[in-house]
Amino acid sequence: MSELFRTQEVGSLSRAPFAKKLGSPESAEEALYWGKLLRVEGHEELYNALRSGSITQEQLIDWASLYGIRFHEAAGLDVVYDGEQRRVEMYEHLISRVENAVILGRVKVWDAETYRKAAIVGVPRLREHAYLDEFLFVKSKARREVKVPVTGPYTLMDWSYDEFYIQRQAVSLGPLERRRRAREELLYDLVENVIRPELRALVDAGARRIQIDEPALTTKPDEVRLYVDAFNEMVKGLGATFTLHVCYSDYSKLFPHIAEMKVHEFSIECANRDTLSPGLSEEMRKGYSVLKLFREHSVKAKVAPGVTDVHTDFIEPPELVRDRLLYAAKLLDDPAQVIACHDCGLRTRRWEVAFEKERVLVKGAMLARREFSGS
Repeated sequence: MSELFRTQEVGSLSRAPFAKKLGSPESAEEALYWGKLLRVEGHEELYNALRSGSITQEQLIDWASLYGIRFHEAAGLDVVYDGEQRRVEMYEHLISRVENAVILGRVKVWDAETYRKAAIVGVPRLREHAYLDEFLFVKSKARREVKVPVTGPYTLMDWSYDEFYIQRQAVSLGPLERRRRAREELLYDLVENVIRPELRALVDAGARRIQIDEPALTTKPDEVRLYVDAFNEMVKGLGATFTLHVCYSDYSKLFPHIAEMKVHEFSIECANRDTLSPGLSEEMRKGYSVLKLFREHSVKAKVAPGVTDVHTDFIEPPELVRDRLLYAAKLLDDPAQVIACHDCGLRTRRWEVAFEKERVLVKGAMLARREFSGS
């Protein structure tokens, strides 16, 4: 693995092309094309099964997972997963396996993106593991280091209706205090009864890198302190490297509290707010100004600032990726503190675009590395 500017995925890819086109003549051809490109072992077997229509749903998902793993590996990433090929959506994948969480219907996230929202009607408890089986499959197939993405407790809480905890609070407390106490109780119950059992099972099964996804974290800045305490309780005693991924947020709301978080890496979005011009000036690299806060608050964790924008088909030149990484290293005053990754998961991009973004991520990291190796 590279010593500087290690490259890693953030989480999702879109569904494997052959799975998206299942039932059409293009499905088998997509399996063949990507199987050859990614050097997926046995891809001819999948091609034949798709042509004959003899493939089962379970087999299809296993193949999609394998293709997702090889996708990252063929691009050259140091740390990989399977592109979350077994998941429908990050929130639903976990909340649907939680007792006393009743899914009610769809709500809009942005553009055409939706998720199925649940109501918490009792103390939440993990009914069945959401990530263990998929991790074991990835672990058995991956040739690189593996990082498991897990939806975090704050996002589960914030994206759910509370129809239980608020009712347990005394009316005399007033509406704001009732809500504050209800959310705190729900968050800690999710940590203790849902997330920790999931993390413990993953660590016991051999997971050494786990990413906690919290897209909702900065929506209520007054709860960041609460989350830091809950996060520290969540990972206590678990022998893994933990990454916290927060995207498309006002990161200033996280400070100063996150300096006390027991986390090893912060994965944040920066490329989306940056310019496309090359260079190392503050004007050109305005998307990375947030890194000054990490240095000012003496955050010890490494930082993975996104250096490719996942919401556009534009393929960043490797030199632009290089400059973004070098500027990040300059702001943090230590290249060893910088990890190369995307802003977020690539599930909104076609595989053709996503693969090129992965390749330029690797090439850009290599160019940045050369600046410190002298070669």
